[in-house]
Amino acid sequence: MAFDYDDQNIFARILRGEIPNDTVAENDHALAFRDITPQAPSHVLVIPKGKYISFEDFSANASADEIAAFMRLCAEVIATEGLGQANGGNGFRAITNAGSDGVQEVPHFHLHIMGGRVMGPMLSRRG
Repeated sequence: MAFDYDDQNIFARILRGEIPNDTVAENDHALAFRDITPQAPSHVLVIPKGKYISFEDFSANASADEIAAFMRLCAEVIATEGLGQANGGNGFRAITNAGSDGVQEVPHFHLHIMGGRVMGPMLSRRG
């Protein structure tokens, strides 16, 4: 499936160095930085350096090296932020949004890693 990528989205501009960010970690294929409007004491975004719009796009089209590097960077962020239960943390939430129903605000795949407090229910229940 082909996706049209917008080279002017804010994350593309961050990757080009046009917009500053508070980098937490980085590798050859991914960048992790603090969210500018954090929803938890620790709120880090992890983005691939490739031009992927959503989780669906990334999962279907990224190379094995890109996927592995992205996931390893997520694990590094979880460890360095002290969120992982393996490191004595109390856990975290990892969220990605896709498309209009998922309320995706930036058309570049990104994973929110949030923790440092009880996150509450994932979704509100409706009758």
